[in-house]
Amino acid sequence: MVKNLFKHCPFCKSDLAKAHIDGKERLVCKNCGWVYYKNPLPVVVSAVRNKNGEIFVARRNIEPGKNKWALPGGFIESNESPWKACLRELEEETGFKGRIKRLIGVYIQNTRYYGSILVVAYEVNVFKKKILLNSELKEGKFFSRKDVPNIPFLSHRKIVDEFFKKDRISPIKGDC
Repeated sequence: MVKNLFKHCPFCKSDLAKAHIDGKERLVCKNCGWVYYKNPLPVVVSAVRNKNGEIFVARRNIEPGKNKWALPGGFIESNESPWKACLRELEEETGFKGRIKRLIGVYIQNTRYYGSILVVAYEVNVFKKKILLNSELKEGKFFSRKDVPNIPFLSHRKIVDEFFKKDRISPIKGDC
């Protein structure tokens, strides 16, 4: 598991000590009282469906999961909405341009590489469908439910399961 990023206070450089705050053991600055809240990293994942009802899955070219299959996605930037991050990451990685169809779900996953991540997954309708993979991906293609390759990321497997469930439609309203 990822180790604590802080040994010293990022503000006053004093040593951090363990303390019980809000019912959890946390690191706290002995001098200024700064508390290290170890929050999950927010990421987005896209589930793209083609006209045959298949899902787009890509083989990663970077860690974590290099050479493994996964759904396209990435980190939400500061001051970026999850749905905009989803569409940005999808276009950066695959060349697909699209529109959010629905929120599939929100998942927590503990990873060795990043620690805890908060995964926000959307189904995306694409209108520019030419695949233009960037350097983060080796290959990508659409798969039927029975042909989806092994995906090592638990949250992505759950997203694929939700994606293929019938009678599950929750359209997004608002400015996405």
